[in-house]
Amino acid sequence: MSNPVFFTSAGSLGDVGAGGTFVLEGPEARHAVTVKRLVVGEPVDIADGAGARLTGTVAEAGPAGLIVTASDVVFEDLPDVRLVLVQALAKGDRDELAIETATELGIDAVLPWQSERSIVRWKGDRAAKAHAKWESVVTAAAKQARRAWIPEVRSMVDTGSLANAVAQADLAIILHEDAKNPLRTVLEELAAAATNASAPREVLLIVGPEGGISPREVTRLSDAGAVTALLGHHVLRSSTAGPAAVVLASDILGRW
Repeated sequence: MSNPVFFTSAGSLGDVGAGGTFVLEGPEARHAVTVKRLVVGEPVDIADGAGARLTGTVAEAGPAGLIVTASDVVFEDLPDVRLVLVQALAKGDRDELAIETATELGIDAVLPWQSERSIVRWKGDRAAKAHAKWESVVTAAAKQARRAWIPEVRSMVDTGSLANAVAQADLAIILHEDAKNPLRTVLEELAAAATNASAPREVLLIVGPEGGISPREVTRLSDAGAVTALLGHHVLRSSTAGPAAVVLASDILGRW
């Protein structure tokens, strides 16, 4: 089995080298000691959520925290083409299921979208709490997947702000059941151009809510530069479409 992963703050592994020690403190250390019950000699990874990963063994586990002796410290680069899941807010926690699964599959960032047909609304205190919940979901999924990177959960956007993001993106793809071009075709064209200096570096994968993306939104996002793509023969739920697109994109773009 792969080593369990625990997260520390970004940049905190910078001064640790092979043979050095690192002290993990706080909630992550308590989880390692009291829940996972790690003991001296067990292998473990410590990641900073921003690409750095320490691999080592437990030297001490107790009230003072988790003390790990490092055998190696490496930095894992982000993929050349980065994927951002634009996930419309959806009912029944389907949006949280989508970002959880997409994180395990390798998404690089998540952008919450308050679409016209989103029943769920992020307003006031609820917005801050909901955003924090998404960050918690993504962090837990990154830990489960043994990732060195925790995907960024960006600030929620409405359709107008999303259109601005589309205009600034290298490529934006609307997953839509009425699209003519298969997603595979769009991604294969992207892969073919990936060796060029002008190839897209960040791709937005846009998923609507349970009610779908409205025609008005499709028009507005298309006018901003997005392309529509058909994911497959079946219409997938909001919780499934994004992760399915991540799988296909990761395969075609050579991320796996």
